[in-house]
Amino acid sequence: MDEEMARESFTKRHRYLNIVLAVSAYWVCSISFVFLNKYLLSGKDLKLDAPLFVTWYQCVVTVLLCFLLSWISKKCPKLINFPQMSPGTLDQKISREVLPLSVVFVGMIAFNNLCLKYVGVSFYYIGRSLTTVFNVVCVYVILGQTTSFRAIGCCLLIIFGFFMGVDQEGVSGSLSIIGVVYGVLASLCVALNAIYTQKLLPTVGDSIWRLTLYNNLNATILFLPFMLFNGEYGEVFYFERLFDPVFWGLMTLGGLFGFCMGYVTGWQIQATSSLTHNISGTAKAAAQTVMAVLWWHEAKSFMWWVSNAVVLLGSAAYTYFRKLEMDQRSESSSSHSDRSDRRPLMSTKVDDEESSI
Repeated sequence: MDEEMARESFTKRHRYLNIVLAVSAYWVCSISFVFLNKYLLSGKDLKLDAPLFVTWYQCVVTVLLCFLLSWISKKCPKLINFPQMSPGTLDQKISREVLPLSVVFVGMIAFNNLCLKYVGVSFYYIGRSLTTVFNVVCVYVILGQTTSFRAIGCCLLIIFGFFMGVDQEGVSGSLSIIGVVYGVLASLCVALNAIYTQKLLPTVGDSIWRLTLYNNLNATILFLPFMLFNGEYGEVFYFERLFDPVFWGLMTLGGLFGFCMGYVTGWQIQATSSLTHNISGTAKAAAQTVMAVLWWHEAKSFMWWVSNAVVLLGSAAYTYFRKLEMDQRSESSSSHSDRSDRRPLMSTKVDDEESSI
């Protein structure tokens, strides 16, 4: 009996430790990624006006890491379990099928970084806070799925907080209109990326890492004409720190953080739940905002903080209500299934459960 209780206690401690490590890794990677990208995109001592080049290089790092981990997995399968991927096994047909998602993916990461270039980290969360709203709109327009009035009310609260935050940023004199526009476009692309990812995962055998590889491979090609149009080739060629190993080290570290975000996000969801992951992301955004204000010694008004609180409250409430709806839908599906088992001659149509986006 004592041995069984000791084993159960050890299992609980191991589970709690796994949760703490997963959440901590998500927070560290996400916050570090944002702050490092802010420096690479608009650091005063860096003076590199090439946001698309920075984003393109991070895609290159992701592709190389995918191939590296695949090679390690092939040589040492007991050390790491990673999908077998190599340049020789790439399928052009799959690459073409994934291309629409890749276009949205390029827009998402490009607009994210362009938003971060023109706005401060403290305003970054507000600038991209309309993702939930666009998610509701896109899910209805593309998938035909409706949302409850409670969830729509939360979206209206987020919109109110967004405009309040924009107004307060303007009052403080630090508002960048182009940065806000990029933030809105990034929010739209994030919502579309989640929907198209869900639709195209079966194309790559439901492997998120294969999809990551094809997405980033396509992105490395798609970014090239945009960098040319934006005049970034000359900017990079004449960059005074082009051969500085510290600069390339930071660039590679940014790519590494971007790659790790895919893993730590999945780890946190696996260790907790999709609801807890969204709550953790909301809390992380609040902590990130406070850290940015303290780091750059920014003076913010009371109403500015209220706008952040309104957006955070709306996002948290939306997550909670959507979770309740999904649970009710799941219970309804189970009850229909039970009745169908008892009456096998009757068919029952059950809507597919919406995945957390």
